[in-house]
Amino acid sequence: MKITNYSFGRITINSETYTSDVIIYPDHVNSSWWRKEGHLLQVADLKEIISAGVPALIIGTGYYGTMRVPEETLEYLKSKNMEVLFDNTQKAVKLFNDIASKKPAIAALHLTC
Repeated sequence: MKITNYSFGRITINSETYTSDVIIYPDHVNSSWWRKEGHLLQVADLKEIISAGVPALIIGTGYYGTMRVPEETLEYLKSKNMEVLFDNTQKAVKLFNDIASKKPAIAALHLTC
C-alpha cells in the first residue's frame, strides 16, 4: 500500500481516494475507522490492529495534531511488541510510506483536525 496524496480530510491510497479516517493494512484499507472518543486514541480503538500481528504502527494524529495518544495506549502497544510512531498526519504519511516500503506496517490516520 502506498499513500500518494494527503490533504485535510482527503487521502489517496493506491489510486483510491478516501474522505474519512482510515486504517491502512498491508493488504487492504478500512475506511470506516471510528474511535470511542474522536480525539482520544484508546486501546479499544486498536483491537483489530493489534490482532493483525504487524510489527509497526504509524499513527496520524490529524492535520493539526489534535488527536491525543495517551501514554497508557502507547505502553499497551509496546507490550505487544509493536513499534509505534505517531505525529501529525502529514508527517505520519511520510513515515508510513518509508517504513511500509521496508517491512509490514499499519497506519491509523485521522484525516481532519
